[in-house]
Amino acid sequence: MWKSKDVYFLSGSTGILAEDLGKSLLCQFPEISFNEEKLPFIRTEQDAWNALEHILEQSSGRHPLVFSTIMNPDLIAILDAPEIEFFNICDTYLTRLEELLEAKPLRESGFSRHLDETTMAQRVSAIQYCISHDDGSSTKDYDEAEVILLGVSRSGKTPVSVYLATQMGIKTANYPLVCDDLNVYRLPADIVRNKKRVIALSTTPEILHHIREKRYKGSSYAKLSTCVNEINQAHQIFLQYEIPIIMSDGRSIEETATQVAQELALKKKLHLHTKKKG
Repeated sequence: MWKSKDVYFLSGSTGILAEDLGKSLLCQFPEISFNEEKLPFIRTEQDAWNALEHILEQSSGRHPLVFSTIMNPDLIAILDAPEIEFFNICDTYLTRLEELLEAKPLRESGFSRHLDETTMAQRVSAIQYCISHDDGSSTKDYDEAEVILLGVSRSGKTPVSVYLATQMGIKTANYPLVCDDLNVYRLPADIVRNKKRVIALSTTPEILHHIREKRYKGSSYAKLSTCVNEINQAHQIFLQYEIPIIMSDGRSIEETATQVAQELALKKKLHLHTKKKG
């Protein structure tokens, strides 16, 4: 078994897709150490020869893994050298789709990104909103939010908010439940008014204690008893206001964000159904 492997992510565009797909496969082999490098914007034959030369120089004789989303067959022919293990992620499926649909594909890297300017503008707007409405800022603007994440301090609200904005284009605000909220079991009016868009994030007291200890070691804020009390109070508030809870413990940011998006879609359907009945 290999103890380590060199890995390269090749693309005719930014390389984000090649990297994401490659890493999603490599994470299944945690016992192996991977030395990773991304080589984006390979658009000409000279770019391909330069990339191949670099890979062979860096990893000669060690059969590096190369994950590619390049669709140009001329560039693929250059890069698919016998000295490397070449995984052409997109071309395999594109060829199959070409046969099934009986149509010629464009074979242009990053075409969807250039095509959909509306999606890009939406994503930029979501990122700006997320930054401006992090950690309870500007609650008066919550009417514009697509989702408002609620939870005690350090329950994962900010990283999930950022993922929802940057990867899904969802305008996300997040609000930390502090003592003033927890002790009176009441939510601010700006949140109550937008309750149909509110989703709670929670975790276990043990995980919360561990996270807080890393940043504020030995503080009363990080004590396990404090974490137990705050989570219990928060859950009573969620129950009182009928707010759905998503547990983030043991899940990645991506998994939690996907659950939030699914819950948001479900809430929207329920809201529309209620309006029609009314």
